[in-house]
Amino acid sequence: MRKHIFNAGPCKLSDRTLENTAKAVLELDNNGQSIMEVSHRSPEFMAVMDETKALMHEVMNIPDDFEILFLGGGASMQFAMIPYNFLANKAFYLNTGSWSTKAIKEAALWGDVVEVSSEDKGFTYIPKDYEIPSDADFAHITTNNTIKGTEILEDMDSPVPLIADMSSDFMSRPVDFSKYAMVYGGAQKNVGPAGATFVIIRKSLLENVVDRTIPTMLKYKTHMDKDSMFNTPPCINVFAIRETLKWVKEKGGVDAMDKLAQERADLLYKAIDESPMFKGTVAKEDRSRMNICFVFEEKYEALKDDFLKFAAQRDIVGLKGHRSVGGFRASTYNASTIDDVNALVKAMNDFEKENA
Repeated sequence: MRKHIFNAGPCKLSDRTLENTAKAVLELDNNGQSIMEVSHRSPEFMAVMDETKALMHEVMNIPDDFEILFLGGGASMQFAMIPYNFLANKAFYLNTGSWSTKAIKEAALWGDVVEVSSEDKGFTYIPKDYEIPSDADFAHITTNNTIKGTEILEDMDSPVPLIADMSSDFMSRPVDFSKYAMVYGGAQKNVGPAGATFVIIRKSLLENVVDRTIPTMLKYKTHMDKDSMFNTPPCINVFAIRETLKWVKEKGGVDAMDKLAQERADLLYKAIDESPMFKGTVAKEDRSRMNICFVFEEKYEALKDDFLKFAAQRDIVGLKGHRSVGGFRASTYNASTIDDVNALVKAMNDFEKENA
């Protein structure tokens, strides 16, 4: 029996993804080779890559004027590549947590950064009523704060090209790509296993590349021209992403994922808000549906390890909060089920009965 998995990433994947990827590790499509052995330029793998891109276009309703890339280096590599390619003078960054802070550090190497931040309250809310400078080279946002547990759930307007790190909420809701110049993220949340980075870039954005010497591997044009095949791509990861996309499509697409995300979040936040023992950590209007952070009321803080053990005995894993927040974090990505959340809520209720 599978455990109730609430890891922040790598995270729970669909049974379909796990089963079919495991089969492909032994043999890909009855061709006598593993997905880990087959040439990335073979017809067999090229079919996998082409289908994965086509499925992502379909499932996420991505227009044809965007190119989909699968790269290495994680979102952290994109923190450097984005300003290296597109920051000539200044850029706007919305700073909503640890990952956007890291992105800002890289951008500052190449130009001025205009920053609006929620750090004044420990990144527990999303800033409101700010203006993006119309003379910025681009604007950058991080849509979900994996560590603190806040999320931007609307596709905002921007007077300049908008770039979004959607590492931890991509494929959990429909996205209006007309609002974006680029969307990127590490795959290890809703999309697939750790080791691949998805980059969805408007082709016309290449017109904005800064006139500077950029290493070949750090040019978006390099990877666009070679269809993510300039160097060997993460083949097994791309296969797993394909299987995840097929699963999302079978389940009703991102509209169904959106509905399920809201149901899971409503269920767990209700339990937190009604609890005499647990409490939330961020502004209610900005709560994440992907990473639900909560802590004990002060008089119960000494029971933290006891609750983690109590949950583990019920096959509930991955609840320990990030070291910068403490407490608990339940990451409820697409593959998380209502049964998973119900099991956690029951564990919380049972622990309260014994200890409150």
